[in-house]
This record gives sequence, C-alpha cells and structure tokens, in this order.
Amino acid sequence: MRLKLLLAISCSLGCLAFSAAAQDGDKKKDKSVAKRETVAKPMTDKQRRQQQDRLRKELETPYKKWLNEDVGYIISNEERKAFRSLQTDEERDQFVEQFWLRRDPTPDTEENEYREEHYRRLAYSNEHFASGIPGWKTDRGMIYIKYGPPDERDQHNGGTEERPMEEGGGTTSMYPYEKWRYRYIEGFAPNVEIEFVDPTLTGEFRMTTDPSEKDALLMIPGAGLTMCEQMGQCSKTSRFTRTDGTHMGIQPGQEHEDQNEFSRMEKFAKLQAPPAIKFKDLEAAVNSTIKYNLLPMKVRADFIPVTGSSVLSNITIQFDRKDLQFRQKDGVSTAAVNIYARITSMARRPVNWFEDVVSVDIPTDMLQQGVQGASIYQKTIPLQPGRYRLNVAAKDVVGGNTTNFEMALDVPRLEDDRLGQSSLILADVLEKVPTKSIGTGPFVIGTSKVRPRIGDSFKREEKLGIYLQLYNFEPDEKTKKADGTVEYVITKNGSNEKVFEFSEDISAISGGASQVVIEKLLPLQNMEPGQYTLRMKVVDKKRNQTLTPSATFTVT
Repeated sequence: MRLKLLLAISCSLGCLAFSAAAQDGDKKKDKSVAKRETVAKPMTDKQRRQQQDRLRKELETPYKKWLNEDVGYIISNEERKAFRSLQTDEERDQFVEQFWLRRDPTPDTEENEYREEHYRRLAYSNEHFASGIPGWKTDRGMIYIKYGPPDERDQHNGGTEERPMEEGGGTTSMYPYEKWRYRYIEGFAPNVEIEFVDPTLTGEFRMTTDPSEKDALLMIPGAGLTMCEQMGQCSKTSRFTRTDGTHMGIQPGQEHEDQNEFSRMEKFAKLQAPPAIKFKDLEAAVNSTIKYNLLPMKVRADFIPVTGSSVLSNITIQFDRKDLQFRQKDGVSTAAVNIYARITSMARRPVNWFEDVVSVDIPTDMLQQGVQGASIYQKTIPLQPGRYRLNVAAKDVVGGNTTNFEMALDVPRLEDDRLGQSSLILADVLEKVPTKSIGTGPFVIGTSKVRPRIGDSFKREEKLGIYLQLYNFEPDEKTKKADGTVEYVITKNGSNEKVFEFSEDISAISGGASQVVIEKLLPLQNMEPGQYTLRMKVVDKKRNQTLTPSATFTVT
C-alpha cells in the first residue's frame, strides 16, 4: 500500500512539474522540476526490501514476544525458522494453533495438556524464581520450563558446610546453592544433576558445571581448604579435578540436540485435527443472535499476566442451585449443566473454545438445604493481549432450560518498563494448596487457591480475600528488591467513612521485584451491612509510578 502511494505521489509531482514548465518556460522552474523528478524516482529493489523489512518488524512485535518469551525454550530450530518466514498475521495465528496441536498428547479430547502444563510452568517460574528479572528468564526457570519439576531438589541456604568427598572434603563457607536431580532427561545419560549457585546473594541462582563456584572462600588464601590442600598434596587452583561422570550439568542457554526431535514433530503433525464438538445444540446457541436467559448464569473474567505476550484468562461461571432441576435416583438428587464457550476476535474470528459439564450431587434428604448454595466452574485460557468476545451457552440437562451470554474480554498488556498488575480479585476462598497441587486444579493460581466471589457480596461472618499480582518494580541496585509501598483503604459508600486503613512496604511482601503477590484475608464482623469500596495505591518509588486498583463489595 505504501509503495502504491509513493508511486502515485511520484506521478502527480512529475505531471505538475511538467505542466508548470510548459506554461512558464522559466529556467528556475525547470530546475525545480528536475529536483522534484530526482526526489520522486521509484525506489530501488534494495530500498523496497528495506521498507518491507521495517513494516514486517512493526507487525511482528507481539508475535516475536510469543516466539521469544512464551515458547523460546521449547520451539525447535526448524519451527523458529519457519515462523520467521511467515508474511501475514493470519499465517502466524495458524502457526501458533498448529504448534500446540502438534504437541497435544490427547488430540481426541478438548484439553491440550501440553500447553496447559507449559503455561503452569511459566507461572510457577515467575512466582518462585524471580529476582531482579522475571522468573522465566532465570536459569532455574529455563530448566523448570523445559524439563518440569526435578525428581529431587537439594536446597542450601549457604554458610559453613562439609564438602562431599568427591569435591575434595574439608570445611568451607558456601554461597546459597541448589542441586536438582532428574532420573531421566531425553538425550542425556541417566541421573542428570544440575547445580545452581547464588554468588551475588540476590536470589538469582546461576547454573554452573563447576562445583567450586559455590565456595565463598575459594579466592582467600589459607581459608576453606580441602583435605588434599590441608595435607599439602595439591594446590587450591586445582581443587577440583573433574572426571567423566562426576558432575553433569547443562550450560546456560544451551539447547541439547535431540536426534528424535524431527521424528516426534512428524508424529505430532499427524495429530492436528481438533477434537469434535460434543454439544452441537450449544454451539448453535452461541452462533445465534437471539439472546435468552431461561437459566440464570453469572460470568466473570480475571487476568493473570505471565509474559508480555501471554495472559492467563480465568473464566468463572456460577449457577445458583435453586435455579437447577434435580433428578432423584437411589437417594441422590443430581443436576447437570452442559457448558459451551467460544472466544473470538472482535471481528468474530475464532480464537479458542471449551466445553464441559457442571454436575451437582446432593443426598435427597438434604436437598432443601443443598439447593441454597451455588455451583462454580472455572476455566483458564492463555490469550495474547487484546480485545476479544466471549460467548457462553449453557443448558440444564434435566429441566431443559437454556441461556446464552456475551461479554468483552479486555486482556491487558504487560509493558516491560511499566508497573503492571493482574486483576484485583475479591475471593471467598484464599488459601495455600498442597505441594502436589501447585499450579493445577480449579481456582489455583501458583501456590494458592483463589476462588472469586461472583457478585462480590459477603456475609459479616465471612472473611474478604484480597488477591493481586504486581509486576515490574524497578529493583534496588544493591538489594535487588522492590522499593515501594501499597496502601489499603476501605470506605463505606454514601458516607465516604473510612472503616479500614493500612499500608506496608513492598519489600515486606513475598516475591521479587519482577513479581509481587498480595494475599490478604480481612474479617468483616465489625462492618455494618452496606456497600463498600476497596481502594489500593501501589507506588514504585524508583520509577515514581503508581497504580490505583479498586473494587466494590457488599456486606450483608
């Protein structure tokens, strides 16, 4: 388009100049014509290629983030080269879709376990390995994302330790370090051991193949000697004589060559067909422009950024049990709701979809009490920043009542040099999960179970859960920790009366400068019934940037 426009301008300028010269015959204008014709010459092939390259770079920015941040550790060289050769956004979107389909271990189901596990590992790395940089960029994050949790993780906080005999024996002072052991990694000999050391004491553990790197007294003469050195039989510079198999590690950034990579890609390529849609009637309801609400349903969306180009979008759906029909059999009353949801671009281009069944089983003799509650369902979908449409259709299997619902999804973009945040979630359940459940299961974000209260209405005997993730604080040059504050103020609507006020330093909250997680439980027994507003003020003192998230809730 730009090329056509330049050619059109060239023609116009040339024609105008020629007309002026013919009419006036002025030498000065002839020089002007010559100058204009020189400027308006068609671009050379080299200039045209340069302009196309500039345009391509502008268009590829969000896709480059997907390539370098989301899948940088797991994409093959062949795939990377193929992706860079694509010309249009449509081709890139198709590539991303096929990239995950090729890795889907169960293509006959609606779930892509590989993709979900990959984004769980990204989120876990950001939460547990962040220091002055995001967790996914660290060496521990890279290994965790590529190979998952180690079979054994040996953590040392530093201080005085006895060296293992294979490292020379003797007593010395150690930097904090960790040893990860994997029983098997494809392409390596069995029992892979990877060592990470924090020599700067900033929480940034670096991968190393040199056991001496964790020795804090290595360069101090006469200190921390090995048994060999104590007996005067070896020099400190040759402290660790390494033999094959003694220590096995992976160099930072090294991509191990997997001879079976291509054959695995061929295998995955045969499994590209998406799973069949089970609920055809609900798919038709989503496509319909007629809206109806015979089955009341509440829907909300919360967003947890993972990288600059990926955001975990939690879609939460709630049904009040009093609106459902139950079927009684063998002393148990059962209700079931089929759900079909589709996410599209604002131009109605399909982006993702999911379907599931929400079921409720209540002993028949307790049905009257059981129907007073609600059934809540949540699905997590990774999306790129942008604006989307969410359409949800649901059907009560027993009663036949159906509903459909539409809302916009404004997925936020996390800027590298700006203070950022997740959604502010008011939760009725906010608790740590067992180690084996970290990052998995409904309502789990990282190490916590966070169940949002749809409708934001709480009883006085309940506790108000406050969950918020903050990103990209400017770290202190010395401590590498965030330097900022967060304030909490709750006012009663109508009177603007402050009923709660509290502030704290960001450095006192768990997490690194790249990501801070706020988790608070606030008792409500002292609050009178009414509507309230929670206002927070987050300040990054280094950058002088401020966030002001807020939410309203009702106490009954």
